[in-house]
Amino acid sequence: MLSAETYARADELIRIARTAYAKAQEENRRAGVPNVYSINGRIYYELPNGELSLEDPWPRMQAEKAAREADSKAQE
Repeated sequence: MLSAETYARADELIRIARTAYAKAQEENRRAGVPNVYSINGRIYYELPNGELSLEDPWPRMQAEKAAREADSKAQE
């Protein structure tokens, strides 16, 4: 049988993991990196506006970034 101390330690580890998870999600949002979730075996991507999509937005985001950088260099 598990002791109260074991349960308390498990609760503490879960709290630490949830805090780290939330921090990583927020850092991704600030950096413009989509958060990825698996819900019932399907992959969903969190878009910058908070909506979930089945389509991976990363290639499109990278192409848009490259186009902006090329446009910026062309204007120099």
